[in-house]
Amino acid sequence: MGFWQELKKPFFVMAPMADVTDVAFRALVAARGAPDVFWTEFVSADGLYHTREIATMKAKSGEAGSPDGLRPLRDAENPLMRDLQFDKSEHPIVAQIFSSKPEMIAYATKLVAELGFDGVDINMGCPDRAIERQGCGSAMIKNPKLAAEIIRAAKEASNLPVSVKTRVGYNKESLDEWLTALLEAEPAAITLHLRTRKEMSLVPADWEHMKKAIAIRNHVNPRVLLIGNGDVQNIEDGRAKVAESGCDGAMLGRAMFGNPWVFAGKKPEDTPLAEKLAALIELAHGFEKITPPKNFAILKKHIKAFVTGFDGAADLRARLMQAESADELEKAILDASVPQV
Repeated sequence: MGFWQELKKPFFVMAPMADVTDVAFRALVAARGAPDVFWTEFVSADGLYHTREIATMKAKSGEAGSPDGLRPLRDAENPLMRDLQFDKSEHPIVAQIFSSKPEMIAYATKLVAELGFDGVDINMGCPDRAIERQGCGSAMIKNPKLAAEIIRAAKEASNLPVSVKTRVGYNKESLDEWLTALLEAEPAAITLHLRTRKEMSLVPADWEHMKKAIAIRNHVNPRVLLIGNGDVQNIEDGRAKVAESGCDGAMLGRAMFGNPWVFAGKKPEDTPLAEKLAALIELAHGFEKITPPKNFAILKKHIKAFVTGFDGAADLRARLMQAESADELEKAILDASVPQV
């Protein structure tokens, strides 16, 4: 169970979100009230193997396998390794990986253990078609036998606790079959996004599913922690959903947008506008320090979340969307006339 058994219930954790929960955003959150568990963006286990090991083998054999031709690709140059950076303030932190190949999951699990992570999480819920075509993400729901093999491979690869993030079913709720298969593989924790793959995020999360999941868990494997995910607005709302459903904790995702104070118990309206804009500037500068660099345009989703709900917000957002660097973004904010609220 590792660190999981030390968490006080109910606990509240950070959702892994592609192009959101990078090292810059996690640092912003950590400084304002850390979650009980941090999560990275998801990373391809197959990609980690091919970018690190294949390049090394090619270089040793004299083939061109890296940007410089005949040398291994350094981790500092590797975009996938970039997504596995973390700060000492981010503990416990879980690295989320995905693959449909047990041997690749084992490789990536050993790697994240060596990097100093506190746990490894396997994505079995992403609905992206490109991910599903690899047999990963939500596609795993249709292959419980392989899912169990994947979990066992991760458990055998290191001493890290293994967790899973998934959905309640593919086209329809199938917890009796799907959750039972996962529980029998004995991960430390399972996060249930309380929607099916078919529902995506187009309908409200159904927390009634969690009550059924708890009953199945208590019958099959009471040691496994269950975490609810979907439409948790803030910590107060999370506490209510956990108390009503009986799960062990809640995962917050979209609630973090524009509100890095969410794990400190604050709602968006609790923070003055000046602090929000200062946080956005801090995030932009932290984002530019990520190596290898990421496209600055990724910050646009954060601009939309931070710059809203006040007179002149639309105009300022439009200007900030044109910024191509942290300095430009900061100057646009400092030059703007915004209400002191």
